[in-house]
Amino acid sequence: MQVEITREYIEQVEEAIARKDQDFILESMAGMYPADITTVLYELDATESKYVMDLLPPEVGSEILSDLDYDIRKDFLDNFTSQEIARYLNLMDSDDAVDILNEQSVQIREEVLALIDNEEKAAAILDLLHYEEDCAGGLMAKELIKVNQNWRVRQCIEEIRRQAEDVERIYTVYVVDNRDILVGRVSVKALLLSKDDVLVKDISNPDVISIESFRDENEVVGVMQKYDLEAVPVVNIQGRLLGRITIDDVIDVMQEQAELSRQLMTGITENVEEDDTVFRISRSRLPWLIIGMVGGLMAAQFMGFFEGDIALLPALALFVPLITATGGNVGIQSSSIIIQTLASNTVIFDNLSERMLKVLLVALLNAVIISMLVFLFTYLFKGDIKLSMVVSIALFSVVMLASLMGTIMPMILDKFGINPAVAAGPFITTANDLLGLGIYFGIAHWLYSL
Repeated sequence: MQVEITREYIEQVEEAIARKDQDFILESMAGMYPADITTVLYELDATESKYVMDLLPPEVGSEILSDLDYDIRKDFLDNFTSQEIARYLNLMDSDDAVDILNEQSVQIREEVLALIDNEEKAAAILDLLHYEEDCAGGLMAKELIKVNQNWRVRQCIEEIRRQAEDVERIYTVYVVDNRDILVGRVSVKALLLSKDDVLVKDISNPDVISIESFRDENEVVGVMQKYDLEAVPVVNIQGRLLGRITIDDVIDVMQEQAELSRQLMTGITENVEEDDTVFRISRSRLPWLIIGMVGGLMAAQFMGFFEGDIALLPALALFVPLITATGGNVGIQSSSIIIQTLASNTVIFDNLSERMLKVLLVALLNAVIISMLVFLFTYLFKGDIKLSMVVSIALFSVVMLASLMGTIMPMILDKFGINPAVAAGPFITTANDLLGLGIYFGIAHWLYSL
């Protein structure tokens, strides 16, 4: 049951914990989803959360632990014994269990592994611990349904019943040979509709998309997005079936990537949360603020070269914010589109000329419309045809140049192995400010013969 978590309910839970009112806690949370209980725990301190977790069924507690944010979970589990952690891990998918173990010290990790009752689960967890967290092997779970291609349908259904006890969601049934090499897949529907004595290889589909265990997590996301998969099998270099990656794990990776890109584009260099320390938050923001400050100082120094022009025609200074703001906005828009394309692993260099032509046509259309509107506005309110021409021509040039820079710079950074998201921040904005001011005052100097 989905419920609304109010401040009043949180206070009631805190009061119930203080007076050890177990009945209220159990009754009020009996119909709640684990995700809603997790929201409640975020509002409690570690001791109070531990008290609530001890009252809940272990199955619910294992789901809550799987959903907790990394920073909170790490501190939260400091209050649990190795025996208690092992009890929850026994009920989790192997990939979630590995994530939790990787957050613990080596001593706790070994103690927990030794306390896991299910030997098959312990072996699966131990196998996954060898993989890096950001590769396909680190994302996969060992729980899946697989059948031998030489089995008959009757035997397959019996095996599915046995394996399904450990598999929460059955997306597809994988077909392997005698060496566990992945050779295809078969749907549950095909098995149910086939006669009992039919061989699996006669009804299986050899067209199965898989990914090697050493592949980067970004490649996993790209494959599952491209082929619209809910799960993808993971194989080793010889093609042996190792596990599977499900859509929920990929969504977590996509959220992390989106958060990282957002932080980089807004000038935050570290992964920070609202409840982090003041020093950590400040440290994550300072680098790009300093770069922006340096860019502003450079722009001010640059404007000093045209101090005489501004003294002769003060109206020029009125349009400086327009030139710099428009250039920055256009650059950010253009770079954001390219960054999205690069993040989706879409090949853009094979049809670069076509893409650049499209970028230029879009920039041209925008530049013409914006420059015409500015020309009319300036002429109506200032009555100076030359000033109107200076502003409109400069704005036209700035839009074209900013579009080109916003498109090319992320691709260049990506080629050099630099995260292109950083190009959408103060770097492009500062560069466009300097070039835009140079164009603006250059045109003014030329038309007015200053």
